[in-house]
Amino acid sequence: MDDVERPALRSALAERRVAAAQRLAALTGRFDEVVAASLGANLDDEHDPEGATIAFERAQIDALARQAAAELAEVDAAQARLADGTYGTCERCAQPIPVGRLEARPTARTCVGCAQR
Repeated sequence: MDDVERPALRSALAERRVAAAQRLAALTGRFDEVVAASLGANLDDEHDPEGATIAFERAQIDALARQAAAELAEVDAAQARLADGTYGTCERCAQPIPVGRLEARPTARTCVGCAQR
């Protein structure tokens, strides 16, 4: 990867980080709202027709928040690889990761061949 491509990839990572952090904050806020709304409700999910819906919504928001947190961690790891000079090198075979793959998936840790294994 040459020095011309590095700023564009650095920018793509920064944008992904901002988006993931915003998504995580919004989901955390939504989760807190659902929990707060359910505090005054009937806590007997088995017999409350709304209980299952509230539990499902809580579980769905939690899963989405965990995905956003994982993406944030992946972006942070990619930014650390950029800082230490290992970004763009496959973690399995040590060959360069094609720029096209990094443009499509800036957090990629492996080349296409190793990713398919």
